[in-house]
Amino acid sequence: MTIDSPALETLLGTARAFVREVLVPLEPQLLHNDWATNEPVLAELRAQARALGLWAPFLPESLGGCDMPLDAYARLSEVLGWTPFGHYVCNCQAPDAGNMELLLQFGTEEQQATFLEPLARGEIRSCFAMTEPEHAGSNPVLMSTEAVRDGHELVISGHKWFTSSADGASFAVVMAVTDPDEARRHFRASQILVPLPTPGFTLVRNIPVMGERGGGWASHAEVRFDRVRVPVTNLLGQQGHGFALAQERLGPGRIHHCMRWIGICERAFDLLCRRAVTRELAPGEMLATKQQVQFWIADSRIEIHAARLMVLDAAARMAREGQAAAREEIAYIKVFVANTLQRVLDRAIQAHGALGMTDDTPLAWWYRHERAARIYDGADEVHRTVIARRALTPYLPEQAPRTRRG
Repeated sequence: MTIDSPALETLLGTARAFVREVLVPLEPQLLHNDWATNEPVLAELRAQARALGLWAPFLPESLGGCDMPLDAYARLSEVLGWTPFGHYVCNCQAPDAGNMELLLQFGTEEQQATFLEPLARGEIRSCFAMTEPEHAGSNPVLMSTEAVRDGHELVISGHKWFTSSADGASFAVVMAVTDPDEARRHFRASQILVPLPTPGFTLVRNIPVMGERGGGWASHAEVRFDRVRVPVTNLLGQQGHGFALAQERLGPGRIHHCMRWIGICERAFDLLCRRAVTRELAPGEMLATKQQVQFWIADSRIEIHAARLMVLDAAARMAREGQAAAREEIAYIKVFVANTLQRVLDRAIQAHGALGMTDDTPLAWWYRHERAARIYDGADEVHRTVIARRALTPYLPEQAPRTRRG
């Protein structure tokens, strides 16, 4: 299924109708009920998505997916991003999507049978435990969680937070230092599969995000590992290659996020325009007649269009040449699309006035949850620094010392 195939256009039409006619009307219920109440409803919606051929689009058909290339999946991701539950209902939500991709690429046959296959079927959920409150999340090689070998087992101890979706997850992919004396700091950590719950694991709390704790899949947990024991065979990939695996996971993940953000932008833009033509400021004077509002609409349309083209270009290059070749493009979109999302949401909220601050539309929910877009998967400042260093490299004198990244 290529990006310009009739089959993809048909699938996008199916997805668009499912999202707008089935999922959007359920948003008031799903956004405001707790996870325990929502889970049976979401399970039924997942069954519908599977029947429509929308299930796990990035996975191969052997695992029940659509086997879509990255650039084609990017277009579907935008359609699903129109509603907060589009990706979850189609089993392509973070962090499960990234964990499935890791297991597919690096997992052993046993690991795939134990962890990947039930995850692909939607029978379980997973989480990814890397960020630690004691260290800057923008430096993935700086962490205190350790995994010490004891015979045929690894003993894990450490403290993580923003372990998204840990509440109710059946396993975690844990980043832990296995080789503390390794001179190359990027080869000190490994990724380890940890079944949950397990002795020594504690879910301390679901962290409130802008006042909202969430639950289940929509949670961000603080967790502790106190001498958690797993077999050495639970190492994912090679020992000491945790950083490399994280980079493999983050590249496609950033494209997934960016196209989801564009879907959110399109929904916010739709709400902005609807508000502009229906909100009466005075008799016969609509919000849309104001030049400032027209500028909000024009600027949003331009920025969304540019963002979409940038992401599709990055996805196409990654699909064609590999992640390393598209590294700069991925950095571009991570900064540009996250900031576009911020601006478009802000304009839509402003146009709605007091209504925009309420949960009567999904705008406030997205504003709370997606402000983090400029932080997770690499903060804006990190990506901008990398982009600038690469841009400056050709201008440096040959004899001048260069930074490692430069």
